[in-house]
Amino acid sequence: MIVRYESWGAWVKLERQPALIALDREGVRALGLDGGSVWTSPASVSTAPIEVHLAVTSRCAAGCEGCYLDARPDGVEPAREVIERALDGLQKAGVFTVAFGGGEPTLRDDLGALADAARARGITPVVTTSGIGLGKKKIENLRAFAQVNVSYDGPDEAYADVRGFEGAHVAESAIQRLREAGIEVGVNVVLTRSTFGRLSETVRRAVALGAKEVQLLRYKPQGRARSLDYFAKRLTPEQSDSLGSVLRSLAAEHDDRVRIRIDCALVPFLSADPELYDTPERLARWGIFGCEAGSNLAATRVDGHVSPCSFAAPTSLHIEKLAGGWRDEPGFASFRRHADAPPEPCASCNIRSVCRGGCKVVTEYLDGSFGADRECPRVRKTGPS
Repeated sequence: MIVRYESWGAWVKLERQPALIALDREGVRALGLDGGSVWTSPASVSTAPIEVHLAVTSRCAAGCEGCYLDARPDGVEPAREVIERALDGLQKAGVFTVAFGGGEPTLRDDLGALADAARARGITPVVTTSGIGLGKKKIENLRAFAQVNVSYDGPDEAYADVRGFEGAHVAESAIQRLREAGIEVGVNVVLTRSTFGRLSETVRRAVALGAKEVQLLRYKPQGRARSLDYFAKRLTPEQSDSLGSVLRSLAAEHDDRVRIRIDCALVPFLSADPELYDTPERLARWGIFGCEAGSNLAATRVDGHVSPCSFAAPTSLHIEKLAGGWRDEPGFASFRRHADAPPEPCASCNIRSVCRGGCKVVTEYLDGSFGADRECPRVRKTGPS
C-alpha cells in the first residue's frame, strides 16, 4: 500500500488489487495514519499529479495529420538513463501512474525495461502505440505494462479521415494480437465530425477485437492540428450536444464488457444533457473529471520539461525537479486559477466543479487567452462573459 497525503485526506494505492482510492481525513485516521504537516499546511494545490504523460521519444514515421507533438522519423530519443532519472523524479514526487508516449514508444528497444523500472519505483506504467510494426519482440516488450492503448479512430476510412493514411487494419491487427498475447488492451478514439456518426460501429469493432477499454478523445488544436483544418474537423454543435445520449447508448449496449471513458476536454459537452446537468454528483461519483491540467495531471516533452498537459506549452520546470517545483511553478498558475474561478457562464454552471472551466488548449487557440470554452453547448447558447 502506498499512501500520499493531501490537504483533504490521502490517496491510497493498493498493490495486490490495482486500485487508487481517495480517503478523507476520517478514513485515513481509521487506518491508523495521520497527514501531519500536510494537513496543517494552508496549501490547496495537490502535492503532485496523479498521472504524468512521459514522452520517451519524438520519433515516429506515421505522420498523423493531427499529431499534437509534431513527431517525425528523425525525432529525438532520450537515453535510457535520462528516462530513468525522470522516473526517479516521479517517484520522489509521489506520482502513481506514468503514461509512456511520444512519438511512437515501441520504437525503443528498451521499452519493456523502462516499464520494469517504473514498477520498481512503485509507479504503474501504461503506454500508447499506433500498432505499426508491432511484431513478436515488441509485443513481448509490452508485457510489463498494466495496459497498452492502441490509437484506433474507426474502421476503414474513419481511421484515414483522422490520421491521413489507411492504417485501420494495422491498428485492428495490433489490438487482436495484444489480446491474444494476454495483454490488457484499450483503444484511444479521436472524435471528429466525420467519424462521430460511426462511433457505435467503432466501439463494436474494438470490443470484438478484444479491447477492454475505450477512451474517447476530443480533437484539439495543437501540433500539426493547430491550423485552419481544426475548424473542419472539430465536432459540430449538434454532435457535441448529443454526447451524453451517445454515451448512454454505448453503455447500455456494452454493459460490463468494456469500460467507456471520455477525456477531460469532452466533459463540457455533457452540459447539454439535462439529466447529467441536473445531477452533477453522478458525474463526480462515476469519476468523471474535467480539466485536470496542472492539478492531477502533467506531461513532459522529450527534453524533460513539464507542461500542465500533453497539449499545453512546456514550463521551465524539469521533470527531475517535479517534487520541489510542482506547487510553485508559474506556468501552472493560470490553469489552476481558471479551474478555481472560471468566468461566466462557467461560474454559475451546475457541472462547474466537475468540468473545471472547459479545455484551456481550445480556448487559448480560439481566443488567445483562457476563457469560457466556446465549443461548450452552454457557452455557445448563453455566450461567454
